[in-house]
Amino acid sequence: MKMLPGVGVFGTAAPTGAEALWGKTEEEAKQLAEEMNIAFYTSRTDDILLHQDVDLVCISIPPPLTRQISVKALGIGKNVVCEKAATSVDAFRMVTASRYYPQLMSLVGNVLRFLPAFVRMKQLISEHYVGAVMICDARIYSGSLLSPSYGWICDELMGGGGLHTMGTYIVDLLTHLTGRRAEKVHGLLKTFVRQNAAIRGIRHVTSDDFCFFQMLMGGGVCSTVTLNFNMPGAFVHEVMVVGSAGRLVARGADLYGQKNSATQEELLLRDSLAVGAGLPEQGPQDVPLLYLKGMVYMVQALRQSFQGQGDRRTWDRTPVSMAASFEDGLYMQSVVDAIKRSSRSGEWEAVEVLTEEPDTNQNLCEALQRNNL
Repeated sequence: MKMLPGVGVFGTAAPTGAEALWGKTEEEAKQLAEEMNIAFYTSRTDDILLHQDVDLVCISIPPPLTRQISVKALGIGKNVVCEKAATSVDAFRMVTASRYYPQLMSLVGNVLRFLPAFVRMKQLISEHYVGAVMICDARIYSGSLLSPSYGWICDELMGGGGLHTMGTYIVDLLTHLTGRRAEKVHGLLKTFVRQNAAIRGIRHVTSDDFCFFQMLMGGGVCSTVTLNFNMPGAFVHEVMVVGSAGRLVARGADLYGQKNSATQEELLLRDSLAVGAGLPEQGPQDVPLLYLKGMVYMVQALRQSFQGQGDRRTWDRTPVSMAASFEDGLYMQSVVDAIKRSSRSGEWEAVEVLTEEPDTNQNLCEALQRNNL
């Protein structure tokens, strides 16, 4: 008998078959539940976490709330898939909770890892298609990430901005593909749009809409990443890995490659997932198609992980072996913190991953100092 877990959802990324949904208000929860055809909805966190039919909790909400709900869910005995935390301290607390409950699923939802183009790219790198990896280069160009009204996405201290929202997952992806971690970084963050028609008066945007950073990674690998969210109507997502024998480049969801001995580039994989073939006609607002595809592939892997198990909370690690762990989430946030430090100092900064929780008073002083700069 195949048993699948009941899913409780915090946010708008609801997989098929979700049992329960949380919203910030009862009205919001009702609207989202109706849109996604989910019978049970609530604005109370515990109503989801204690729901008897919920075994897997999916958390896709503002970063400042992620740690609180994910840690509590693990403590109650629920499997967890969530977005990144707001700070390194939050990420460290999530790691600590996951270590207390190693039998439970605790994954960070970097859907890029599940796209066939990147699954194949990682395989080809391990098979030495490019030879010794030397350089990684990633470019993401799109329109503004700002919401119609002032919210967390506008505030750097709440995890807003392009670096935290999308750059975090690019950092994780490059490490996942190459097996190399960032050791030192140099970065520049800019906020070009501080106010607009919807955000004005005393309110202003502090989160970045442009970011460029370099990473010196293990084994001498050098990486450059450009994130530009000032291009309305555009979406460019390109990740390239260059080695001693050739290069691989993922343009959107398709993978191309060229050996140094070849005269032209070859198409290695074209993604065939389309609307009506597993991809919803309407996904969460403002989520690029590439990321919607990644969500579909990740949900498929999660479903396979739980199928055929003895009970609904037991899972097989193999189908989700490419997923990011909470430890990976802490590493991602540590790199982001180092990039932000570099942008303020103008110097190369070392990546320092927390091994113990720092003094809270020191964190508060540093946060206040950053906000006054």
